[in-house]
Amino acid sequence: MSDHPLWPDGRRHGWDEARISAFPVPSARPGPAILIFPGGGYGHLAEHEGAPVARWLNSLGVAAFVVRYRVAPHRHPLPLLDAARAVRWVRHHAARHGVDPQRVGVLGFSAGGHLAGLLATGTGPMLPEGPHDEIDAGDPRPGLAVLCYPVVTLTGPAAHQGCVANLLGPGGDDPAALSIERRVGPATPPMFLWHTADDASVPVDNTLMLASALARHRVPVEAHVYPSGVHGLGLAKADPVAGDWTRRCAAFLRAGGWS
Repeated sequence: MSDHPLWPDGRRHGWDEARISAFPVPSARPGPAILIFPGGGYGHLAEHEGAPVARWLNSLGVAAFVVRYRVAPHRHPLPLLDAARAVRWVRHHAARHGVDPQRVGVLGFSAGGHLAGLLATGTGPMLPEGPHDEIDAGDPRPGLAVLCYPVVTLTGPAAHQGCVANLLGPGGDDPAALSIERRVGPATPPMFLWHTADDASVPVDNTLMLASALARHRVPVEAHVYPSGVHGLGLAKADPVAGDWTRRCAAFLRAGGWS
């Protein structure tokens, strides 16, 4: 594992909190990579949704990169700029880490799922104001997304108000514009989704409405709802039911040529 800053001269610009940790897989030829965005309500980053997930992906033959994006008091669009930079960073350094730049995906948990979903449904450049470097010339859009008990909508009764407050702050951007289900289009990449039906923190409606939106736009989607389980399960190794998600996700990745 190696740790790297996402932005050049980040301390001078106050962006030194954004970092990426690389968990490469030794291979004779370039292979797929997945960037991991831990959850934490845009207020912190959940450690159990980072390195342990990277090691699981490594066991599938997938290079993994854990992204430490900025959270509150930083507001939108800073987390999204960090996420887009991370995808560009992996593609730019693909040869160094044995990665096929055409097979770069994202995996996010809870608020990290929302961030991964913003990337997957993004249409703009997702760039800060200059100056820019050669990394910024890359494509920030992933070719695949895995969203685990994701925050999807920022409006209505299913919205996670803590995420809304931390991401947007008082008088911030329009939450509807950052609701993933409203951003899906024909160019959205394939997605794997999972949730628990009794999630008391982020209602399962989030995953259901996203799955419906993907289906309407004929975007390939696989979605699983498990009957019970607390929010924030991560790999869910101790849960005999929800822990099934890693097996099904591994099959999803194999079927798409990602492992």
